[in-house]
Amino acid sequence: MNGILATVILPLSLAVIMLGMGTSLVIADFKRVLVYPKAVVIGIVGQILLLPVLGYFFASQFDLSPENAVGVMVLSACAGGATSNLIVYLAKGDVALSVTLTAISSCITVISIPFVINYALYQFMGATEETALPIGSTNMKLFMITLLPVMVGMSVRHHFPVFASRLEKPINKVATLFFILIVAGLLIKERNQLLNHLVSAGSVSYLLNLSSMLLGLFAARLFQLNAQQSTTVSIEVGVQNSATGIFIAATLLNNSEIAVVPAVYSIVMYLNAGLLLALMHWRIKLRALF
Repeated sequence: MNGILATVILPLSLAVIMLGMGTSLVIADFKRVLVYPKAVVIGIVGQILLLPVLGYFFASQFDLSPENAVGVMVLSACAGGATSNLIVYLAKGDVALSVTLTAISSCITVISIPFVINYALYQFMGATEETALPIGSTNMKLFMITLLPVMVGMSVRHHFPVFASRLEKPINKVATLFFILIVAGLLIKERNQLLNHLVSAGSVSYLLNLSSMLLGLFAARLFQLNAQQSTTVSIEVGVQNSATGIFIAATLLNNSEIAVVPAVYSIVMYLNAGLLLALMHWRIKLRALF
């Protein structure tokens, strides 16, 4: 995954995605933790702590190549993302809570991601201190590519709200196009092993997504969150930021095989999302009948 795709297009597209997310955020989204303290804590614990544990279980139990196992952990470390907000909206969940969880997790993962990935590199690829990701510089790169564009987007939203609302849709369309091209490019580059990747990475990605959504739902119901909040926590824990995962694998780790897992995940996650949306639709219809 060398050349202009990994060094220019991929970082640029991720920055555009995060800029678009920033234009939809306001300071109140971070303050909302005071409104939903229990729901926010459950969601963040699920995203930042429980998800990597679940990812490690799948990475170690499936018969994966070392690169694919690390790819699972990269994906598990990249919580949240703008896609989850859209799915929550379509599922009639608590959109405000979803945006809050995405905003907070985006800040935390800038710090937590290198630690999770280095652990995976040690466990599955026999990395040493010399070959592992340098914590400080990785934190800084993630900040520049993810958090800084969010802050810029929020600043534009704050000072120029009308312009930001007009900018949001075009940015998201451009970012989506870039992302589709990147995923296609990755799969084409790995075309000789594409079937094997789809079988191994596809199955583990699908099960990770399904299990993490169920884990989020179980935790939410265990702590007696309402139906809307439970739906939101389930989606936020289950839907990962595959764009960040691809950037880390292809650019920071310079390994396209590691990037295959988040790339394949970006496709298969819509199967579970579609199933969830169908279930929510049927639930609403049944309530209307009875």
